[in-house]
This record gives sequence, structure tokens and C-alpha cells, in this order.
Amino acid sequence: MRTAPTILHLDMDAFFAQAEQASKPSLRGKAVVVGGLGPRGVVATASYEARVFGVHSAMPMAQARRLAPNAAYLTPRGGFYRSISEQVMGLLRELSPLVEPLSLDEAFVDLEAGGAAWDSASARLAGERLRADIRAVTGLTGSVGLAASKMLAKIASEQAKPNGLVLIEPGTERALLAPMSVRTLPGIGPATGDHLRRAGITTVEEIVEAGEDELVRLLGKAHGHGVYAMALARDDRPVVAEREAKSVSVEDTYDVDIHDRLRIGMEVQRLADRCVRRLRGAGLSGRTIVLKVRRYDFSTLTRSETLRGPTDDVAVVREAAARLLEGVDTTGGVRLLGVGVSGLADYTQEDLFALVAQAAAQAEAEAETLEGAGVDDDAEGSEGEGDVPPGVRDAEVAERRWHPGHDVRHAEYGPGWVQGSGLGRVTVRFETPWSEPGRVRTFRVDDPDLEVGEPLPLVRPEVEPGAASVGGVCG
Repeated sequence: MRTAPTILHLDMDAFFAQAEQASKPSLRGKAVVVGGLGPRGVVATASYEARVFGVHSAMPMAQARRLAPNAAYLTPRGGFYRSISEQVMGLLRELSPLVEPLSLDEAFVDLEAGGAAWDSASARLAGERLRADIRAVTGLTGSVGLAASKMLAKIASEQAKPNGLVLIEPGTERALLAPMSVRTLPGIGPATGDHLRRAGITTVEEIVEAGEDELVRLLGKAHGHGVYAMALARDDRPVVAEREAKSVSVEDTYDVDIHDRLRIGMEVQRLADRCVRRLRGAGLSGRTIVLKVRRYDFSTLTRSETLRGPTDDVAVVREAAARLLEGVDTTGGVRLLGVGVSGLADYTQEDLFALVAQAAAQAEAEAETLEGAGVDDDAEGSEGEGDVPPGVRDAEVAERRWHPGHDVRHAEYGPGWVQGSGLGRVTVRFETPWSEPGRVRTFRVDDPDLEVGEPLPLVRPEVEPGAASVGGVCG
């Protein structure tokens, strides 16, 4: 353990929801929920105003709507959040070469490794400066925890929420942890927590009192030793700059169960394409292809096939996923499908060329079969609409592309965001991150003057004297 609180944990506050509030003046101070809006969608992030009503992450969206019917419900803007995350991670890397991202909005930083802190006073100063820099660059707030270990730094940032900083002085860790719930410790989830509760252990102090032997008896050797060490505030895990990805995967949950076997096959092929694009984007390849199927009764099946060597070829992944699907009973319908690649490597096996050729021939034969059946298998454009008549599909796509919360631009009124759509109409609120709350106008979904827009920066760019300001007409 260190003798100074030089490990920093940053956690952005209700990141997705806060970013949406910052970009939409009319939503500031109001309940905002971001996530999948379909019948089976789940909450990704809820603003603190929405949490007052009991809404939280991973909650079914239908339940969230019952708890907070007047909240604003928005679909995620992944690219927008990633761009903000890159700005935040850039600020962290200015502090130290040892930055360990845990997600888009969360990371550990070893301040000592970067010479940014060496004692409590310098650590606190570095943390406060970081919070100020994040606010200046992104317009958002983050909470900072500082401690001598990763575990305590994360606990401190949780205590600091929202928009605060908590520093745990070395030597005070045991007293701080003692009254806390066992669920506070890493590695203790709901099941382990219940198991300990049934044994009469509900606080960290009671873990220490029970002793290491009892923890090993209750949880097993590896887990028991680890939990007991954490309860004593012993955590020597280093901040690791690069976290190796174990797998790359994509999955979709469907609003209505899919029963048609051909449609299911097309969805798997589309997911394979997306998975390979993500794999290539990371500069990786993999040996094991994984298919995930959640059926109508919520039972989940996972099937895998390991190839002779790593690949990033879409035809190979498609063929393997199709073979795996052949062994899955989809009678009754499926509600979720996923395709993944594991056994990752940063190279591709040369001896797979023969397999690639075989898979390409098979894919070509399947494409001819689908074409003869009148099915469009365009993975980029159709998004798995199956054999819906083209005219109906075009109308649905025109309406579906106006996702609530997403950016648009109108030829006359300028930038805004989709407030809602349906029945051939789309409602848009015209405002920018730097304007007053804007006016709402309604258009036909196929209005030629309305187009998908790009997110605007949350912090207003400096405008040169005499230059035209950015933004549309909100009046």
C-alpha cells in the first residue's frame, strides 16, 4: 500500500444524461432518461432528477416510464459520448502516462507515476484542477476520489457524487470501511452478498471479525482470501495503462419476437458484419466465433466454434455463425441475438485463405437464394427488415431515422434535436448548447429541408470578431 493518496478515480456524473442536458437547454434541471425506447429497452443512464423517482441504470424502460412518466426519454448518441470521453481521457493522460479506462466515463490515474502528486496536498490540488479542466473543456462535471489504492479511490469517488471530490487519508481506511455494507467491496455482488448475510455478515467490520478462515469456508479459497484482504483495506493492484480486450461482440434485442427462420439467419449475418467491422476497427482478429440466442422464454443459449487460427474476415465469421445457428432450436421465437469473436490476436492466420474462399462461395450461394426469394440482404442499409415490401420499408425507415434526442438541421431554422416522431410527422426543438430553450416545430418525416445533423460542441467555440455566430433561428 502507498503512503500517499496518489491514485485518482474519476467518474463522470450521470454521463449520458448529463451530456444530453448540456446539449439541450430545455432539458436542464429536468428528469432525463437515456436508453432503448422499445418495449424491451433498458435504461442506460438516468439524470439525478430522474433518480429521485427511483429510475436507475439497467432498469426496464417500461418500468422507468411508469415511475417517471413526465421525464424526457432519449435514445443514446454513441458517437457524441465517445467524442466527449476522448476529451476527458486526454486530460487524464496529461496528468500521467498510467491511465486505466474502465468505460467511456470512468478511469483510474496513477498521479505519482506522472509526477502530478506525491502527498495529500498535491493530490487534492491535482484533483481539483482536473475537475475544473473537465468543466472548461467539456462543460460537464465529474466526481473524483483520491486514495492510496484503487479500491478506496473508487469508493471515494462514489462518496463524492455528484460533482465533488473526496480524499481518503492513508491510515484512516479501516475505520472508514468498517460500517459499510459488504457490497461495497469489489467482487461482492448480490448473490455473494446474500450468502454472507445468511451467515450473519452484513458489514465490512463483520467480515474482519469473522476471520479469514471463515471467509474461505464461505466463499472458497481464492475469493475468500481476496475479500478478506479487501476488508482490511489491502489492495496493491497497480493502475494498468492498457486493458486487453478479451472479446469483441455485438447484439440486438428485438421489440417483437422473431419467428421466421430466414429472418433470424439474416439477423445473424448482419450482426456478424457489424462484429467484424468493430474487430477490424480495433486492429484485432480472433479464433473463436460465439453465437448468443435468447429465446422467447428468456432462456439464453451460447454456442461457439474455434477456428484453426485467428481471422478478421467477414465471410469466415458469417459462415461460422450460420453453422452455430443450425444447431439452435428457435421454435417459439427469439428476442435477442448476438455474435462475438474471442481468442483475440493482433494478426490474421495466413492458412485461412482456403477457408475464406470456401466461406465466400457459400455466402454467394446464400445471396443467390435470398435474391431469388425477393429478400434484400444489404447489411448496411436494411438492418434486417426481412421480406417487408419495399414501399412499406422505405416509409418505415424514413420515420424510424428520427430518433428522439438525435441531432437534425433544418434549411431555415438551423440545428435542433428530435423531440418525437410518429404518424408521418417529426417534432423538432430548435436550440443549441449555447442558446436559450428553443421553439418546437413539426414537419413531415420526408420534409426535404430537414436532415440528420451533427452534434454541436457543448462548450461554445470562440468566435472571431465580425464572424457569423453558429446556430439557427430559435424564435
